[in-house]
Amino acid sequence: MARRFRGEFDQKVDAKGRVSIPAQFRRVIEEGDPDWDKGKQPEFVIVYGDHRRKFLECYTIKAIEEVDAKIARLPRRSPQRQAMELLFNGQSLETSVDADGRIVLPQRLREKIGIGPNERAYFIGTGDTFQIWKPETFDREQRARTEEWLNQFPEDFDPLQLLDELAGDDGEGGA
Repeated sequence: MARRFRGEFDQKVDAKGRVSIPAQFRRVIEEGDPDWDKGKQPEFVIVYGDHRRKFLECYTIKAIEEVDAKIARLPRRSPQRQAMELLFNGQSLETSVDADGRIVLPQRLREKIGIGPNERAYFIGTGDTFQIWKPETFDREQRARTEEWLNQFPEDFDPLQLLDELAGDDGEGGA
């Protein structure tokens, strides 16, 4: 299995919109770019089209190719396929990490998530993708949503139990 995006990082965005990609994330981006080799700039895709979301979703090239393959299986010219093509192809940005480990977040994308010049960007790993948020928005919306979800369970509840139930695993054996 390929590496996954894990962890959370707070990064400064400079006046030109440049921001450093966390080193751990760069390794996953490199591994997820079939054309990458040492000395080359690894590429990935930033999807920004869903107006309901207040963050940017970032995919490795391999991960976005998986999404593209699923979209291609939808009937051509169907409303679902047209919407998915707009969200994942039209409203996305293929970009690369420069030699200093940075990308340039275009103004339009910074405005979408509410980050101005010389502010902070919050990066959080979500497994096969990572997200870029304005830190305050993440704290207000996502942390609160997670805490609300966790509060429905008793204090001694182990969230891993849910994975066992969903996978039909009895919790015995395994890796």
